[in-house]
Amino acid sequence: MHCWTGELSLPHLGCLKRAGLATRGGRLSASVPCPEELPKTSAGGGVGSNGQAGRLLPGRARAARWGGPWAAGAGRRGGPRGEPAGRERPLAAVPGWRRRQLRLGWPGAASAAGMSSSSSACVPLAELLGEALAAPDGSPVATASLAARGVSLVGLYFGYCGGGGGGSGAGGGGGTGGPCAQLAASLAAFYARFQPRSGAEKVAEAAAAAAAEKEQQQPPPRRLEIVFVSAEQDQQRWQEATRAMPWLALPFADKRRKLKLWNKFRVSNIPSLIFIDAATGKVVCRNGLLVIRDDPEGLEFPWGPKPFSEVVAGPLLRNNGQSQDSSALEGSHVGVYFSAHWCPPCRSLTRVLVESFRKIKESGQKFEIVFVSADRSEDSFKQYFSEMPWVAVPYADEARRSRLNRLYGIQGIPTLIVLDPKGDVITRQGRVEVLNDIECREFPWHPKPVLELTDSNAVQLNEGPCLVLFVDSDDDGESEAAKQLIQPIAEKIIAKYRAKEEEAPLLFFVAGEDDMTDSLRDYTNLPEAAPLLTILDMSARAKYVMDVEEITPDIVEAFVNDFLADKLKPEPI
Repeated sequence: MHCWTGELSLPHLGCLKRAGLATRGGRLSASVPCPEELPKTSAGGGVGSNGQAGRLLPGRARAARWGGPWAAGAGRRGGPRGEPAGRERPLAAVPGWRRRQLRLGWPGAASAAGMSSSSSACVPLAELLGEALAAPDGSPVATASLAARGVSLVGLYFGYCGGGGGGSGAGGGGGTGGPCAQLAASLAAFYARFQPRSGAEKVAEAAAAAAAEKEQQQPPPRRLEIVFVSAEQDQQRWQEATRAMPWLALPFADKRRKLKLWNKFRVSNIPSLIFIDAATGKVVCRNGLLVIRDDPEGLEFPWGPKPFSEVVAGPLLRNNGQSQDSSALEGSHVGVYFSAHWCPPCRSLTRVLVESFRKIKESGQKFEIVFVSADRSEDSFKQYFSEMPWVAVPYADEARRSRLNRLYGIQGIPTLIVLDPKGDVITRQGRVEVLNDIECREFPWHPKPVLELTDSNAVQLNEGPCLVLFVDSDDDGESEAAKQLIQPIAEKIIAKYRAKEEEAPLLFFVAGEDDMTDSLRDYTNLPEAAPLLTILDMSARAKYVMDVEEITPDIVEAFVNDFLADKLKPEPI
């Protein structure tokens, strides 16, 4: 569970609850500070709805094909034919799960260490956004033409066109008071600062850009373009809203590309503004809303990332009133802790983090935490900070706190970013790591290619598409064997995208046997068979299921590659 920092959470991005999955339909609600429930299915049913077209055979039918628990008339999770109901079936007894193959080597599953990638780090803008965008009057604008117009930075504006109080505006807001609508005026004024102010200027700019292109030089103007990526489902409302916008929009009909963008940039709150480099497609700044607030004149354009040491530079406080310079952090691992007293999950995490901090320090490792407060008053900050044995950015230094939020694109709290002694990010999932590793044996928590799905990390299912291999066993050895099977494929994908300086488009999980996994199966309407290979895309409300009798590394790799190449047909969740 997260507390959100001022924006609305997406209606389809909920968190898995420990005691099962609840449903929550309807519109976005700013009155829910800690969204934790999943919505109803796209087919209109609740959890476990069976009214979905094109789904796979239910668990009973599929299990019966190999003489599984339902074939014997056993109860749920019963044994194979001839075994008593309620007895767990060993994973090794399931056809297709071959331990010997794991021991003897995996054809086709090359290790990441030996992999070379010829992929370029540059992503053409047309590949990312499509060949054409929509102008306010509905006419197409060639995406490739942005470079000729001198655009060097593109802001991807994720939001809704309507809702809440009804009506729409330039910002694509819900009513007059919605977060998207509130952004409209400031974003329009900000956008205008980077546009030619007259027809003559436009002609001169186009001529200069053409001349520079002819001489293979960088065009002199540095301009910003905004592209609206809407979550709106009503085309008329979308048309009305985009006509009032001065910027471009992704075409309404290009729904699949919209979902890919939401997943690629891990958008969890709206409105959201992400700046990308127009030449490479790389992220420049993940939290453009803070840029508008902190630099309304655009003096710091293009707002590229700076080293942590530069952004945090200045005095840091201790709760006894003493201060130290940020240079004292040099040579240490650092946790950048975004939290607030008003947020219940933050307070719960802080109690655990205090103990983890103590254990790490007592082990002799160099570790410091910098608290970046999202409290609503200095008194709340002081009360909360009094519980913490680490340092904090002074509450009065709002500019520095905001720059740190911008640097890491913080959208929800609590968030713990763990840095190495050079200031590079080790993991953005420090919160999950602290809760999963109470004894801190795996500090500094370098990311694992494959995770075992747990209550604490299930929230990551909402960050984008996830490959989940379900194994029907409580035995830790079975889960470990499953992780070893898919780990080389995961490492290969991660290495490929790291070479392009991008985040991997998939997370990888192994799900064992527990109540939370059962709830996930029920919510996504998956069959009871195991092992079962799936890709779950919660934001798109879509699932992809590999319905085969034997799961091998080659099959997993082909499944992943087909998904990344858009060759798989999704089924609705």
